[in-house]
Amino acid sequence: MSPDAVEPAEKSPRRRSLLTFLRDVLVIILIAALVSFVVKTFVLRSFYIPSGSMERTLLINDRILVDELTPQWTGYDHGDVVVFKDPGGWLPPVPQAPARPFLVEAVDWVLTFVGLSTTDAQDHLVKRVIGLPGDHVVCCNALGQITINGSPIDEMSYLDLPAGDTAASDVDFDVTVPADRLWVMGDNRDHSQDSRAHQELPGGGFVPLENVVGRAFLTTWPLDRFGLIDTHDEVFRSVPAAKSK
Repeated sequence: MSPDAVEPAEKSPRRRSLLTFLRDVLVIILIAALVSFVVKTFVLRSFYIPSGSMERTLLINDRILVDELTPQWTGYDHGDVVVFKDPGGWLPPVPQAPARPFLVEAVDWVLTFVGLSTTDAQDHLVKRVIGLPGDHVVCCNALGQITINGSPIDEMSYLDLPAGDTAASDVDFDVTVPADRLWVMGDNRDHSQDSRAHQELPGGGFVPLENVVGRAFLTTWPLDRFGLIDTHDEVFRSVPAAKSK
């Protein structure tokens, strides 16, 4: 038998082996993308902090992880730091970004799909839960403290206030949180467009629970700020449950 007759027979197994390898790689990539999508949609999501409204707890450009799953079972508590989609009118209109090359758009779409991109973070906000459904939240008492269901809370351990300022808010309010809503505020009180600033909107400044993505629990970037996000449970420990109507 001539060498020319043997050559195709020798290449065929190699060709099949390459195709099998490429098929396995594609399957692995698809499975990894599917797992990432499920994790992003139902378990964890990553966001970046675009403003200073949560300083000193969260700084501009911090990256955080948000637990989407646990609150579905346990609900939310006072002091939780939550990420939520704009209830409507909280954020200014986003200018239309210039068109990007198709390949860049495609890559960003894939990264967003699997949860590695935070492009959609610009449509979301992050604040601390102060009022739960049914709570009567008032500001401020003679000491400049917020009261929840008649009980004052001392937030000085985490608020970022100007030197000498001890008032928890420079805006007075007296609200009762409706069912399935939250009253949220930023830790940088004098520079936070939170529930207080949107009381004139149809939603009254309250955040629908259906808009809440989840509870932020971990700062992941930069590395020197890596750590758990404090919910300051001790501040809210004495707050009584809301009176049922």
